[in-house]
Amino acid sequence: MNTALKHWREAATVILAAGLRHTPSADSLKAGLEKVTNVAHKPAFDYQVLLLKRSGHSGFMPNAYVFPGGLVDSSDFSSEWQEIFKAFTKAPNYGIGVVKQPPSTRPPIFATDRAQLGSPIPGDVAFRICAVRETFEESGVLLAVPKQEESGIRVHTDDDDYSSDTQPTLTRLSGLWNKDVLAKWRSRVIGNSANFIKMCRELQCLPNIWALHEWGNWLTPIGVDGKQRRYDTAFYICCLHETPYTLHDEKEIVHFKWSTPSEVLHSYKSKEIWIAPPQYYDLGRMCHFPALRDLHRFAWQRSLEGCEQWLPVHLVSPDCFASVLPGDALYPAKVDTSGKSGVLKIEKSLELRQDSANMHRLVGQDPYSISIHMNIRPKYNHLPPLCGEDVGSASKNSSKL
Repeated sequence: MNTALKHWREAATVILAAGLRHTPSADSLKAGLEKVTNVAHKPAFDYQVLLLKRSGHSGFMPNAYVFPGGLVDSSDFSSEWQEIFKAFTKAPNYGIGVVKQPPSTRPPIFATDRAQLGSPIPGDVAFRICAVRETFEESGVLLAVPKQEESGIRVHTDDDDYSSDTQPTLTRLSGLWNKDVLAKWRSRVIGNSANFIKMCRELQCLPNIWALHEWGNWLTPIGVDGKQRRYDTAFYICCLHETPYTLHDEKEIVHFKWSTPSEVLHSYKSKEIWIAPPQYYDLGRMCHFPALRDLHRFAWQRSLEGCEQWLPVHLVSPDCFASVLPGDALYPAKVDTSGKSGVLKIEKSLELRQDSANMHRLVGQDPYSISIHMNIRPKYNHLPPLCGEDVGSASKNSSKL
C-alpha cells in the first residue's frame, strides 16, 4: 500500500521472548553460565526466543533461522477491524499510544498516512495485526485477547510515567480455545489472510497489539547481484509469561527452535545454524537482559520513543565485507532507495576494520564470521549489542560482538 519506498515490500516481524516453564531462581541466574563465542561467560537467561527455520526451497534466505513474521496483507488494513477494536478506536492508535519521535524523522513505514491510501486503520495498528497473524500462521502461537477480557487491557495514555518503577505485566496467552479449534482456523488463515478477521469475529477475540512493542525498522540491503528480494520490515518485541505450544507449517517453515539469546549466538558462531544480520544484531541487544522482566520493562518503557530506519549499505574489500549502518563514518550522506544501487567497493580492507570516530558496521569474511563494530550512541533510548567485555556492564556504549 505504501509507495514511499516502492522497491521494498512491507512486512512485520516479532521477536517473541518467553519465560522458561521452570524459571530459575534469582541466585541461579547469577550463578549460571553460558558460553558464547567471542562473548565472555554470560549469566543464564530465564527466557528463550522463538526462531523459525525457513525452507531450503524458499526464495528468500533459504534455511535461515528467523523471527516469525511476513508480508503485510491488504486485509491487515481492512475497515472491518474497526468493529473488532470498537472499544479502542477513540484512543490514540487504539491504545498503543503516540510515538514521541517527530514525524519528519519517522521511518516511512510508520509515518505514511494510511488514510490517504484508503485505509482507516493506523499503520502502527495494522503492522501489529500483521505480525500477530503471521506468528499464528508460522508457529501456531496466537497472540490474542478474548473480548470478554478487553476491559483489562492496559492501554497507553498521556499520563503514563515510563520513568517509574512500575513493572508491566508479562503477556499470558489465553487457554480459552482448544488445539483443534485453533488448528482449523490456522489452516484457513494460511489459505487466505482475510480469514484472520473472520476468526477473530467468530472466536470473539482481538489481536493483542498492545503486547507488541516497537523495536526497529530494517530494510533488506541490495544484494551484490541486485536480484535479492527486498523488504521494509517493522520489528516488534513481545514478552510472554511462559513458552507456548508451538508448531511449524511444513511449508515456508520446516523447524522451530526456542533458545536463549546466548545459545543462538553460540550456535551461529559454531556454524550449526545461520541467522541474518538483523537477528544477530537484535539478539546481541537482548544480551543486556538475562531476566525477562528486565527486558520487558525496557521494551515497554521505550515503546513510544521511536526508531531509525536502517538500510545497510554493502561494502566489499579484497578480503572482507561489511554492512554499514546509519551513523557510521562510511555511510553515504544520501542513500539511494530506488533499488538500483547499494554495493560499494573499497580498495583497502583496513578501512573496514580500523577504528574511526564513528563506527556502526557489521564486518565479516564469510556468512558465519560477522562481528559488530560500534562506538556510537543509539538513538531513541535504544541499546547497542553487547560484546564480551561489556557483559554485566550495560553502561558501556562501545560494542564489538
